[in-house]
Amino acid sequence: MALTLTVLLENTRAVGVDKSLQVKPGLSLLVQDETTTILFDTGPDDSFMLNAARMGVDLSQLTAVVLSHGHYDHCGGVPWLADNTRVICHPQIACERYSAITLAGYSQKIKKLSRDNDYSRLNMVYTREPFPISERFLWSGEINVPTPQAYGIIQEQTSQRDYITDEGVLIYQSERGLVIITGCGHRGIENIVRHCQNITGIKKIHALIGGFHLRAASPYKLWQVRQFLYQQKPEKLLGCHCTGSWGRLWLNGIDAPATGDVIVLA
Repeated sequence: MALTLTVLLENTRAVGVDKSLQVKPGLSLLVQDETTTILFDTGPDDSFMLNAARMGVDLSQLTAVVLSHGHYDHCGGVPWLADNTRVICHPQIACERYSAITLAGYSQKIKKLSRDNDYSRLNMVYTREPFPISERFLWSGEINVPTPQAYGIIQEQTSQRDYITDEGVLIYQSERGLVIITGCGHRGIENIVRHCQNITGIKKIHALIGGFHLRAASPYKLWQVRQFLYQQKPEKLLGCHCTGSWGRLWLNGIDAPATGDVIVLA
């Protein structure tokens, strides 16, 4: 079975595609096999829909929309989804989030990172647990991280450090191994891969695709990720969005999907 990924929105535009395609910081991928069509993330606004129209991509027959986490550059396009669209995500998707600086134990909000989306008109599936979407597609649910890193502040009943607990990934169980599609990789590529292996029982990684959150990583962290991926030996490594040119510089054999690309994985 073939898996097709159409890059509806990414930080950069692919070479040779229609120059009217919009590029913005964010991510939106259309992921399809013979029976299932999933929109993975929506980017920050309606750009994913405008690009889909310009590319001749039909978004009217989606099996589901999967939202990786609640940052605006991944769920900001939710207002443009059709009513009653099936959306799969973590229960914390709608929490307010802010970037922040912390000094002497006090955190100061800087920038709002979430959107005030109306999810009530959509067919929402909130789950912390792995959730099967079809025979081969699986939502990862909440990813266990032994020592999580905080990225700003999340507002629930009270303000607290935001460990992006809501971040999950889309898994495709191919005949050649797992295809793991990440939004930003805040939970750490190593933790994400191990989680996907544990819940599926499949160790082989066919492809790792999406944002790896390495654009400002330290050389030591990048060395750790490179060693881990060398051990896993994925056949395809496609790092876009927040992977950054700095992150890609350290990872052997990595490609960079861009807006307008269509990628077919056998």
